[in-house]
Amino acid sequence: MTYDFLIVGAGIVGLSTAYKLSERFPDTNILVLEKEDEVAAHQTGNNSGVIHSGIYYDPNSYRAKNCVEGRHQLVDFCEKHGVDYEICGKVIVATEEEDISRLNGIFETGKINGIEGIKKIGPKELNDIEPYTTGVKAIHVPCSGIVDYIGVCKKLSDLIEERGHTVACGKEVKKISNNGKNLSVLTNCGTFNSRYLINCAGLYSDHVAESAGVFPDIQIVPFRGEYFELKPEAKHFVNGLIYPMPNPAFPFLGVHFTKMVNGAIECGPNAVFAFEREGYDKISFDLEETIETLNFPGFWKLAKKHWKMGLDEWYRSFSKKAFVKGLQKLIPAIQPQHLKPSPSGVRAMALKPNGEILDDFHYEATENEIHVLNAPSPAATAGLAIGDEIVKRAEDSFSL
Repeated sequence: MTYDFLIVGAGIVGLSTAYKLSERFPDTNILVLEKEDEVAAHQTGNNSGVIHSGIYYDPNSYRAKNCVEGRHQLVDFCEKHGVDYEICGKVIVATEEEDISRLNGIFETGKINGIEGIKKIGPKELNDIEPYTTGVKAIHVPCSGIVDYIGVCKKLSDLIEERGHTVACGKEVKKISNNGKNLSVLTNCGTFNSRYLINCAGLYSDHVAESAGVFPDIQIVPFRGEYFELKPEAKHFVNGLIYPMPNPAFPFLGVHFTKMVNGAIECGPNAVFAFEREGYDKISFDLEETIETLNFPGFWKLAKKHWKMGLDEWYRSFSKKAFVKGLQKLIPAIQPQHLKPSPSGVRAMALKPNGEILDDFHYEATENEIHVLNAPSPAATAGLAIGDEIVKRAEDSFSL
C-alpha cells in the first residue's frame, strides 16, 4: 500500500507530528518508522525529564513560542491520559554579584515570553524554597516541572495506533527515493511507499535528509551529557529544579540539580564531544562517524572558539572531584560520597560550516518532504506544539 504520510523517527517530535496529523487529517494513513525496538529510545528517553518554562529563549524564536504553547499542551495531555508529571518549580540562581545583570536580563525575557508567576527573589526566599542552595539572587519559576517523557511517547504511540495508523519499530531507513509524486523508503525490513515524508530522525536527521537527496548546509555533531544521581541519604538537599546562571559564551546550561518523576535527583550534565552519534558511554567510538565530524570544518571552528571550556568539560568527565566542585557552587554541602553514576544522554547539535551553532528549530522542505534538521532543547517540552508547526508547514509545502 501507499501511505499518505510516512514519518521517520519515534521520538517525541515524530510521534507528536503523527498524532497531530491524525487529528488534522483523520481519513489518511500514517506510518511511523523507528529503527529501535521501542519508542523514545534516544534523545527523548535520555534527557533530564524537565518541563521547561520557556524563560531563556529569544522572544522571536520558535523555541520560545513553541515551548510556552507546548508546555501547556503537555501538561493537559498528561492530565488527560494519566502520564506522571509534577509542577515542582525551578530556581535559577546567581551565585556571584557579577551574575545579577544577566539574571535580570533572563527575567525580562521571561516576562516578554509570558512565563506565568516568575519572580526575582533574594537569599532568604531562595532558602525557603531550596534550603541548602546558596546564591545572591535568583528567579523562581513556579510553572517548571518534571515529566515521564517515555510515558508520554508510549501514550502517543497507543493513541496513534488506536486511530488506525501504524508505529513500526525495528525499521531502519536506508534510502529514500522520490519520483516527484511518491516516495519509496527502503529499510532493513523492506520498502514502504508514501505520498509525503517527514524526517524527525534526531541524531541522524541530516543523514536521512541526505539519503533523500537533500543536502543541508549543516551537520549534526553529538555531545554527550553525563550525569550523577544523589544517593538516598542526600536527596533531602533538593526539593525541585536548581539551575545555575547559563554562560552566554557556551551553548550549554551548566550542571544543575533535577528532581525526577521516579523520585531520583539527577546532577549534571557536563557536555563532552561524543565519538559516536549514539555514544552514551565514555568508551563509545564509531570510526566512520568520528571521521565525518573531524572532516567537518564547522567542528574545528567551534572547537577553536570554545576549546578552554571544552577542556574543562572533559576534565569534569573524568574527575568526580571537579564535577562535585561545580555542584558545590549551588549546594556547598554536596560531597563526592553523595553521588553515584547515572545514565548519560546525547544531544544532537546542528553546526554550520562556519562553526555557528544553529540555535533554533530548523526545517527544510520540498514539495513532498519536510526535514526537521534541528530540534534542540526544549523540543521535548515543546513536542506537541512542534507537531502543530509541522502540520502547518505540511499544509503549505504539500498544498494540502
